[in-house]
Amino acid sequence: MSYHIGFDPVADLNSVLLILGSFPSVKSREEGFYYGNPQNRFWRMLCSFFGEEIPPSVSGKRAFLLRRGVALWDVVTACEVEGSADASVRADKIADLPSLFERTNLKAVFCNGSLSYTLYMQYYGNYTIPVRRLPSTSPANPRFRTEVWHAALAEFFPRETEGIKY
Repeated sequence: MSYHIGFDPVADLNSVLLILGSFPSVKSREEGFYYGNPQNRFWRMLCSFFGEEIPPSVSGKRAFLLRRGVALWDVVTACEVEGSADASVRADKIADLPSLFERTNLKAVFCNGSLSYTLYMQYYGNYTIPVRRLPSTSPANPRFRTEVWHAALAEFFPRETEGIKY
């Protein structure tokens, strides 16, 4: 097990939805940004919902998120972890979500997988902001379905039926 520090949140005043992961994978830590493993379904799922190509750069991904009102962070900001396995995470520091809530316009939290949901409920379950656990986009999750994520996103970002593509 080795000690690692996660990433700062991607969020601004226009952020209305927080997608909360657990902790960056080895490949994400190597790339220096969220969901850096090309096998992870996160970017394909989110960009396809909005009808956009996956931005090739970290700055492009950051701009995409902010333009779409999506905040991104991990519930664990520092921990001991073996590889990328959520089961091995020994959380040392939990995200300061109240400060994020104060400086954004977040209306909901979508947890990307069980660990983020469990820790969110343990530390912040008393907050009134709606929270939803969604299947992990990790390549290790055989039960992932894009349709589940798209349905949840569609409830939050209603699509126009005539002529506007998200």
